[in-house]
Amino acid sequence: MKHLWIITTLLLLSVQAQQLKIVAKTFDSDEQKGQTTFNGDVKITKGFDELNASKVTVYTNMKRKPTKYIALGNVSFYIVTENKAIYKGKAQKVIFYPIKKEYHFYKDVNIQQIDEKKEIIGEEVVIGTVEGKARAKGGSKKPVIMTFEIEEKETKK
Repeated sequence: MKHLWIITTLLLLSVQAQQLKIVAKTFDSDEQKGQTTFNGDVKITKGFDELNASKVTVYTNMKRKPTKYIALGNVSFYIVTENKAIYKGKAQKVIFYPIKKEYHFYKDVNIQQIDEKKEIIGEEVVIGTVEGKARAKGGSKKPVIMTFEIEEKETKK
């Protein structure tokens, strides 16, 4: 069991200099499937980024590099993008694709862009952390809502 824990820990470390840390009540790993599942008060941190959920499953490729993270159940997060945009929020499901550095948020999504004082509410929101792009969809009965502040210049009379 100790050997499996060491393998799983090494498997989840990123190539980048920042360390990935996952804390949970339990975990289950299947090396053949390239899948590790963490349950119970899961907290993932890497650099300034943080993700919390009830359950997180990490999928890896043949080289044991993470290809996808799926977080379920009252997911909350804090993300700093490559161009230093800061997002925090919540959703019921989040999928992160580390190769594309893209987050997909699903169901009851509420995201605040702290540095720009913007808020996105919807049923599906995608944020690309490299290019700084976002897109959103509403549900069948709920529209997408985006709020933001606009500075109005004073006009001279």
